[in-house]
Amino acid sequence: MTGTDEDAGPRPATFTVHSPAGGDPLGEHPVHGPQDVALAVERARTAAAGWAALSAAHRRDHLLRWKRKLASSLDAVAQAIAAETGKPRGDAVLEVILTLEHLDWAARNADRVLRGRRVRGGLLAVNQRATVAHRPLGVIGVIGPWNYPLYTPMGSIGYALAAGNTVVFKPSEHTPGTGVLLAELLASAVPEHAGLLTIVTGAAATGEALARSGVDKVAFTGSPGTARKVMAVCARSLTPLLAECGGKDATIVTVDADLDAAADAVVWGAMSNAGQTCAGVERVYCVREVHALFCRKVVERAEALRVGPVPDADYGPMTTPAQTAVVRRHVDQALAAGARALLGGTASTSNSAPAPASTSVSVSTSGPASGAYVTPVVLVDVPEESAAMTEETFGPVVAINAVASTDEAVQRANASPYALAASVFCHDRRAGAAIAARLRAGAVSVNSVLGFAAVPALPFGGSGESGFGRIHGADGLRAFTAPQSVTVQRFAPPVDLTSFRTPSAARARAVAVARWLHHRR
Repeated sequence: MTGTDEDAGPRPATFTVHSPAGGDPLGEHPVHGPQDVALAVERARTAAAGWAALSAAHRRDHLLRWKRKLASSLDAVAQAIAAETGKPRGDAVLEVILTLEHLDWAARNADRVLRGRRVRGGLLAVNQRATVAHRPLGVIGVIGPWNYPLYTPMGSIGYALAAGNTVVFKPSEHTPGTGVLLAELLASAVPEHAGLLTIVTGAAATGEALARSGVDKVAFTGSPGTARKVMAVCARSLTPLLAECGGKDATIVTVDADLDAAADAVVWGAMSNAGQTCAGVERVYCVREVHALFCRKVVERAEALRVGPVPDADYGPMTTPAQTAVVRRHVDQALAAGARALLGGTASTSNSAPAPASTSVSVSTSGPASGAYVTPVVLVDVPEESAAMTEETFGPVVAINAVASTDEAVQRANASPYALAASVFCHDRRAGAAIAARLRAGAVSVNSVLGFAAVPALPFGGSGESGFGRIHGADGLRAFTAPQSVTVQRFAPPVDLTSFRTPSAARARAVAVARWLHHRR
C-alpha cells in the first residue's frame, strides 16, 4: 500500500511497468492481495471518521492546498502521465489542468450542494419541520483506467473527498506511478490527515479484492465486460457501484454546418490520445449533400498529423498491445465487409517489425509492454452492423457514413448500445441544441467535441453499455453521499392519524377534509 503510514507485513510480489513508447522499464510496484487491500480499507475507515467530522470549510481548505500542490508539481505529474501512457507532454499537461479545474470546483461547491435544506411538509405533516441532508458514505473504492490516469479517476476521488469520504484507489496496472504520485502529493499537502487517499496496486485480482473489501461504494472506469465482473462481486454484499464503461460516440454533421470547424474537431476528437478517449469521436453521420467535401477536409487534416517516435508528435503510441489488436480487427473486418479507407487501412494497423518513420506504423519491440504507433484511419461506407460501428475501437480510427437527413443521423446515432457522449455540428445553434436533445448520450457538445469535459459543474456519465451513475458537478458530489431525511415535530397535530387513540369520528373528519382538498386541487 502507498499512503501516509508505513507499510506493514512482508513485502509482496512486484510487477514492472514499461514505457509504451520504447518498452523501457519505468518502475516496480507491489502486487497487493486481499490482506493488503483490507489493511488499506481499515486505514481509510479510521481516517474517515475525522475527515467527515470536519466542517465543509476545513475540508475545502485542505483540498485547495492539495490542488495548489498539484499545480506547483504540474511538470512532474505530467511527466509521470506521459511516461506511463505514451501520450505527448502537451496532452498530459492538459489532463492535469482539467483535473485542477474539477478539484477546485468540487472543493468550493461541496458545502453549497450538500448542506442540509428544508423541504415543505405538505398537508399531512404541517406540524413537522422537514429537512434533508447528504451524509458521506464512508470509504470509497476507486478502480481507475489507463487512458487518462489522473483526470478520469479524480472525477471520483476529488468529489468523494470533497463530500467527506476517504478513498482507496487502485490505478490501472499500466499507470500505477501516476496514482502513487497523486497520493504522495495529498499526503504532503495535508499531513495532519493521514489515510485520506491510499493506493493499492496490481491487476484484476487487486481490483476484485477492493470490490470485496467492504468499501461503502465502488467507482469503476473500464470496459463493460469488466464492469459486469465488478458488479457481480459488489452484488454479493450489496455494495453500490458507479460504472463508467466507455462509448461509441457519434458526431452529427448537418448540411449547413461549418465544415472546416467540424473537420478540425472530428480529427482532434478521433485522433488525440491515439483515439483512446471514451468520449471522443468514433462514428460520424454527415448529411449526404456535404459528405464528400467533409471527408476531404477530414483526410487533409488527419494525414498532416505527426505520428511516431518523433519530436512534437501529435499523439503517442497505443498504450497497450491489446488495443492495437482491437484496432486492426475492427479495420480489417470493416474493409472486408465493404467499407472504404480514405486514409490508412490494413497497412496502418499491421504489427510487424519496426519500420521507417515514413511508413504507416512503427512498433517498438524493446519491452514486453511495447505498443504501436498507429497512423490515422478514415473509413467511409462502413456497414452499421460491423464491429467498427458497434464496438468501442479506442484507436485513431473514425468512420464517416453518409445519411439522407438529420433524422436518419439521430436514428443511427441512437441505435448504439452505448450512450455516453456525442456532438452536433450545425450552423443554427438552436437547431443544434434541439438535435442534441434527441440524442440518448449522457453528454452532448454542439459545435465542439468534449466541450462538457472542461465544465466541472456538468455531470458526466452514460447509460446502456456505457454504464450508470454520474461523476462531476453536483450529481457527482451527491453520488458519494447518502441522503438523510429528518422530521422534527413542532407541535401536536390537530388529528393524529398515527395513533391508535385517535377517535374514529375525528379520523373520519380528517379523511373527509383531505379528500375534499385534493378533489378541488
